[in-house]
Parts: sequence; structure tokens; C-alpha cells
Amino acid sequence: MKRTRTITRTFEMAMGLIGSVIGIFSGSFLIFVEHIGQAHAPFLGIIAIIASVLGIVCSYYVKKNAEVAGVGFIVATMFVIIGSDYINAISAIFLMVAGVSALFRK
Repeated sequence: MKRTRTITRTFEMAMGLIGSVIGIFSGSFLIFVEHIGQAHAPFLGIIAIIASVLGIVCSYYVKKNAEVAGVGFIVATMFVIIGSDYINAISAIFLMVAGVSALFRK
């Protein structure tokens, strides 16, 4: 009788949720502090918030289909970096770790 090993995706879920929550706060910061820095800060903040919501959706979906969720985490990472203009680097690191772990952990 073969033993099948089930993989829990709690690590990916936790990393994705932490990164998404930090991303939402950083995107909100960009929206509310629009007069500092760039002229397009509110638009970039909205992009970062939408990407963080994608990260939350992928955190929910990681237990059903880890490969699709991993690609979603990586796409969310790209948009968080673009949308936050390096303010949101910590969120991007958490989302990237979750995405790579979801794709390559067997």
C-alpha cells in the first residue's frame, strides 16, 4: 500500500494574506497622501489595492489549485511593485514568496 502525502498550503496562504494586507495599507497611504511625491499617486495606490485584493483571492484559492494561485500571486506582485513605486516592497516580497512556494513546492 502506497502512502500518499498531503501538502498543506497554510504557509502560502499566510504569506499571501500578510502581503495583501500590507499592500492594502500601503496603497491606501498613497491615495491619502497624494500631494507628496508623484502626481499620479492616487491612481498607483488604486492599482496596488486591486493587486492586493487579487492576492487575497489567490490566498483563498491556493488550497484548490496551487499552480493557478501561484501565478496569481506573481501577477499581484508585479502590479503591487508597479502600483506602489517601491513603497510597497515588503508586500511584494511576501507575495513573491507565496507565489514561488505555491508553484514549486510539491
